[in-house]
Amino acid sequence: MRYAEKITHSPAARTTAAALLALALGLTASPALAAPPTGVATKTPGTHPTGTQTGGPLDRYYDQRLAWGSCRESPDDTMGGDLDKAGVQCADVTVPLDYAAPRGRTITVAISRLKATDTRHRIGAILLNNGGPGGTALESPPYTREAMKEVGSRYDIIGFDPRFVGRSTPLDCGWPVSFTWFSAGVGRAGFDRQVALSKGLAEKCRATNASVLPHVTTRNTARDMDVIRGALGERRISYLGYSYGTYLGTVYTQMFPGRYDRMVLDGAVAPGDYGPRLLKGTVGENDRALAAWAAWAADHHAAYGLGRTRAAVLATIDRVMARAARAPLTIGTAPEVFRVDDTHIPMFLFMGIADDTDRARASLAEQVSVLAEAANGRPAPPSPEFKEMLRFALSGADSPTGSAQMAIICGDVPAQRDPELYWRDIERIRAAHPVFGPLTENIGPCAFWNAPGENPTRVRHDAPALIVAATGDPRTTYRSSVTLHDQLPSSRLLTLKGANRHAVYGEYGNACVDTKVNRYLATGRLPGKDEVCVK
Repeated sequence: MRYAEKITHSPAARTTAAALLALALGLTASPALAAPPTGVATKTPGTHPTGTQTGGPLDRYYDQRLAWGSCRESPDDTMGGDLDKAGVQCADVTVPLDYAAPRGRTITVAISRLKATDTRHRIGAILLNNGGPGGTALESPPYTREAMKEVGSRYDIIGFDPRFVGRSTPLDCGWPVSFTWFSAGVGRAGFDRQVALSKGLAEKCRATNASVLPHVTTRNTARDMDVIRGALGERRISYLGYSYGTYLGTVYTQMFPGRYDRMVLDGAVAPGDYGPRLLKGTVGENDRALAAWAAWAADHHAAYGLGRTRAAVLATIDRVMARAARAPLTIGTAPEVFRVDDTHIPMFLFMGIADDTDRARASLAEQVSVLAEAANGRPAPPSPEFKEMLRFALSGADSPTGSAQMAIICGDVPAQRDPELYWRDIERIRAAHPVFGPLTENIGPCAFWNAPGENPTRVRHDAPALIVAATGDPRTTYRSSVTLHDQLPSSRLLTLKGANRHAVYGEYGNACVDTKVNRYLATGRLPGKDEVCVK
């Protein structure tokens, strides 16, 4: 998958977000307006202040008056309280569950707004998406304004939780796990467990949410974005998307040409790479990022005891994997004990190597040292960060997050259904890529999901956008960003050389990248040619 982590802005939130593996991928659409489902009114720019055709069944959504108010939902709502203190207001946008039946059931999409303070030079509104799928952005406007520096005061910055995510109308399949991206492990037994788990998760979603699942799609989220634009009174809206958010942004440009202004796509993916097997094709980048981390860990052997050379650190991982394949490792102590086997460990490594800062590398080293101690029969207590990750991945504590993420992925593009096809792919790649091959080729719930109700969006016309990409990105590979750039000839590619990093702007602390993105947001002018920054 893509796996790009959901972008968040606090250490605690980052851990859960990393587990979201934000599958940033970008399919795209059609020559003009992508054809809506039967019964969805098209919109003719110029017939209404926000470009919506009057007299159609969607007018009541585009013309709704938003009731802005406090973001705090309860006395212990820390996030809402922080947003209130930052001057952010929140509202719910009503949208149809099914755009083909706009007079039917409705749902709500939660949005937040940090209004422009430089109203004399106001540019417009910018909509945020942090990836996932299933990632929230309601909390993001204050952090985005900080990243935007001086130009931030000229925008209304709009966060939103996509349909069935966060504070929007929820979706919960009641899963026993909150996350589904596991490895097949070292042999057939692990793969068979994954087949059974994936089939059971798909069946549970159908049993609990059959009427909703067909409408949990990226194309419907893009339609919701356009309703948000209309409800805000904007003729065009700017956009900042990370990871999966680049796919969503690309889909929007194809479905609603003429409705967008400045587009920043950070950690992008090529349309052909988007689908249920989002990690396929990323194994080389992940191997290289793991090797780079292992070299760092070797230089810090005194702190973590994982090996004095890169090869020794990688050998430690091999030993931990082999031990976990024989019997699950015990992590933690009562009352919260986790059983970690060979299908889980590659996923933890994968989540840890998409950031090459010392802080992130130290966090992964702490986690691997805990696993190594457990493999040696000396269980060590996990750090609070690792415990949160274990709880997220191995329990149903956040079932709604995993449910929404998988529903979106499975609802967008059909999956291959034969388990033996996945197994053959795993066996072909295992020798060359023993750690990540069984992860990137593994089966998932989409193999047992109902087929999507709409065809995937394809790129059929140009869209000017600023694409930001790091050369060593192990989630949405640099190759994918280059391919998307080629498919959008008017776009420009801003490359960060030498970084094993997923998501750069405002997150990595690279002044060159941040300055160039902010210049584009301020002027609306893309660079005359592709540009390069260095780590």
